[in-house]
Amino acid sequence: MTDLITSLREALGADAVLDVVSDIAGYRGDLAIPVGGEIVAVIRPRSTAEVATAVKICAALRMGITPRGGGTGLAGGATPAPGWCTVVLSFERMRAIRALDPVGNTVTVEAGCTLGALKEAAAQHNRIFGIDHGGGGSSQIGGNLSTNAGGNNVLRFGMAREQVLGLEVVLADGRVLSELRALRKNNSGYDLKHIFIGAEGTLGLITAAVLRLRPMPVARATALFALDSLDNVLRLFTRAQEALGESMTAFEVMSRAALAHHWRHAAEARRPFGDDPAWTVLMEADSASRYFDLTRAFEDLSEGALNDAIVEDGTVAASEAQRLAFWKMREGLAVAMIEVEGSLKSDQAVPIPAIPEFVIRASQAVTRVAPGCVPAPFGHIGDGNIHFNVLPPPDMAGKDFKARWGDVTRAIEDVAVSLGGTVSAEHGIGLIRREALARMRSAENIGLMQALKTMLDPQGIMNPGKVLP
Repeated sequence: MTDLITSLREALGADAVLDVVSDIAGYRGDLAIPVGGEIVAVIRPRSTAEVATAVKICAALRMGITPRGGGTGLAGGATPAPGWCTVVLSFERMRAIRALDPVGNTVTVEAGCTLGALKEAAAQHNRIFGIDHGGGGSSQIGGNLSTNAGGNNVLRFGMAREQVLGLEVVLADGRVLSELRALRKNNSGYDLKHIFIGAEGTLGLITAAVLRLRPMPVARATALFALDSLDNVLRLFTRAQEALGESMTAFEVMSRAALAHHWRHAAEARRPFGDDPAWTVLMEADSASRYFDLTRAFEDLSEGALNDAIVEDGTVAASEAQRLAFWKMREGLAVAMIEVEGSLKSDQAVPIPAIPEFVIRASQAVTRVAPGCVPAPFGHIGDGNIHFNVLPPPDMAGKDFKARWGDVTRAIEDVAVSLGGTVSAEHGIGLIRREALARMRSAENIGLMQALKTMLDPQGIMNPGKVLP
């Protein structure tokens, strides 16, 4: 260990390597697992070259490397695996926006650039970036790409994978694979970048990327609707697609139980419908063209849905402040869940038509396993991703409900998989879903993943203990 730290300091500089207990305390975990395995040191490189140097030093000593972005992950991907002794490689000093091209609508950024900083830089050129989620203020681009992040706008723009044109990656032996071409068309052989997007740092370390930008919207409309069933939610979604087409950017659903939990943590907030309906939908559309009359489209959609008894009530945001209040309510659901000990956060997706059956069957399954627990689902109807979160029974302490998490999670996942769904829609596998991945994927699929891991990382030093069972 002494040789490792000495070599790293000589190569990267003394301030790039932290090994004092108090200095590394903030690097021990993420939102899913606050404290993991042993950390030898924290490395903070300033460039891709320094990342490559650090990896070479670690590879020579067979030292595991846990890559770290903003620490906002919900699968334990940035937490050193228990039973392993690793260094944490933080990208906090690699925050540069290397280039921004408003003509080609591309931006080249380093892995440590936060999602929020990228969006601000794009806005200065009247451009937007297609990823939007609750961790935008602190999550880093490298982490978003490594987990193939989703969020609120997947319906319109797709997952993180769809935003990437080029990638720069440091391999497990320290070689640099640099394909930072700003090309939308490039059929020159295997598209290797997709191997590393979503691999959670287990195959290589993403250090920079060329990303797609889009024109800034000049018109936007946002509305809340109250509905009595998920069947009617899907009817509204179908009509919204027909009325708004590809201008629809978000279609979010919130259950009564999830909102009730939110109001307990935001007592000062104003409830939009008085008593919470069974289901509340937050819908948004925008356009970069001044010729598309979004206001009329929303009015016609709302009027038709009300007349046909698809929705019980609705309100269109009359100002930017009201729009932000709608979104604060939606984002507040996840925050409230994180703040309560024992609340189970989950991340399944099923085919969109199967969502009502999924919610019914998952609710029945979890109450059989943990009688009295409170299902509080919410999520992204437009891409099938329902966060089927579960609150502890009112008379049970959070720490006691935590002991039931494994059985409750397994019950939810079994329902999702039986409906053709997934155990992880947007949060990744990390540490906490490895066993679930093994149940979901075939032996042939897992075997091919393991073969790829062995080829690219024969010593097993890249984010050890993650993803693969």
